[in-house]
Amino acid sequence: MRKELLVNATPPETRVALTEDGRVVEVLHERRGRQGLVGNIYLGRVHRVLPGMQAAFVSIGLDRDAFLYVEDAAARAADFDFGDGEAAADPADRPHIDDLLKEGQEIVVQVTKDPFSGKGPRVTTAISLAGRTLVFLPGAREVGVSRRVADEAERERLRGILEGFDAQGGFIARTAALGKTALDLAPDRNYLAELGGRITRRRESSAPPALLHRELDLALRAVRDLAADDCAAIRVDDPAAHARVKEFLEAVAPALARRLEVWTGPEPLFEAFGVEAEIENALTSRVSLASGGSIVIHQTEALVAIDVNTGRFVGKKGLEDTVFATNLEAVPEVARQIRLRDLGGLIVVDFIDMEALEHREKLFDLFEAELTRDRARTRMLPVSEFGLIEITRQRSRGNLERVLTHACPSCSGSGRVKTDMTAALDLRRALLRPPSLYTAGETVQVRVRPGVAELLLESPLYVADAEASLGIRLELIPDETVGSKGFEILRG
Repeated sequence: MRKELLVNATPPETRVALTEDGRVVEVLHERRGRQGLVGNIYLGRVHRVLPGMQAAFVSIGLDRDAFLYVEDAAARAADFDFGDGEAAADPADRPHIDDLLKEGQEIVVQVTKDPFSGKGPRVTTAISLAGRTLVFLPGAREVGVSRRVADEAERERLRGILEGFDAQGGFIARTAALGKTALDLAPDRNYLAELGGRITRRRESSAPPALLHRELDLALRAVRDLAADDCAAIRVDDPAAHARVKEFLEAVAPALARRLEVWTGPEPLFEAFGVEAEIENALTSRVSLASGGSIVIHQTEALVAIDVNTGRFVGKKGLEDTVFATNLEAVPEVARQIRLRDLGGLIVVDFIDMEALEHREKLFDLFEAELTRDRARTRMLPVSEFGLIEITRQRSRGNLERVLTHACPSCSGSGRVKTDMTAALDLRRALLRPPSLYTAGETVQVRVRPGVAELLLESPLYVADAEASLGIRLELIPDETVGSKGFEILRG
């Protein structure tokens, strides 16, 4: 599989796209003055402890206090195996939040989730500093290996290297460390240990609330996290950003620095590689499949619902074969859309019902294999008897839809507006609602959607009795900008 990283850097915005075999699978945005907080480290002060919620609010200098769960007050990185064989702790044995924290206490925390839906950021006390091949845990003594490294011999080899490191903290080997020697890992080790020392010194000379460490900007963060050894090319369309990325890569991944290039093509970078079109398509709810079937994606407050439909595809054999073929075709596209749109939380995929148990098992295995390409932590349950697959996916930053769009002011994000007939009847009721606001002989102006105006002119009976009983005359003003109600009453 050929992977390429594309970096579009402009003064107001930086965008990054990852492609696999020419298809866009991830798109990230960062806008000037609106950088995310994930990865930032703060010296904060405990503002309030909530024993009933087993959580605390921590003031870190933002508009809203950060939220710290008791599990995050003594957390381990969930994506890594520390090889100690410890079972999950019994909830009854966990410490209570008021045993760990007191109001007014100074505490160092790291943001794990950006503010979302009016909530403050979520934080943890388990500080971690990510490099390309390693993660450094300041003050810890543990070593671990990414769970994505499946080979047990390789896991033991990497663990042995990490145990030989001499630093004031623990280390975790990321998947990019696969096959690397101690010499290969040394640049990351030195860089992260030095960074940890700078943060410690800054903490000693600061008073809360204070920012101790700001995460890398998007261009450098993407190169660190997305540009693995199998990345064939890294294309940057801005010379200044190219110079910063080159300096970073020469320090931590000299081999990748040779694959870095400045884009000088006649077309804008994202246009040339089809990224702009993919972004526009990702903002729609329907995705077409080559066979004629489709996928429909709807995001709600509680979950993301993905529905698979046969559409125009009628197959060549029986219904079961047609359904199975459509579902198999949908699996890689559903997995790609989840990554592309950065969908998080609970995701429910409604595949077309299949009778054969064998087909369900094959579908699940294929879907599971497709999701292994995803960097985000996911967990999925087998296909239910109703053809549903439930997935939980790690959510830390705003997804593509939330970054690029906002709720429609007309429909308040519902995606639906009242019909012209409903609006006409609502207008009639509004006019007749007591106490009457109008005097006999008055001309009342009403802004209405053009469709509502046309309906009332063709069928005046909708408001004729209101005009007659009130002794008024309605003057309709067609206006396409009227809100979701379909009308707005003005005074003449």
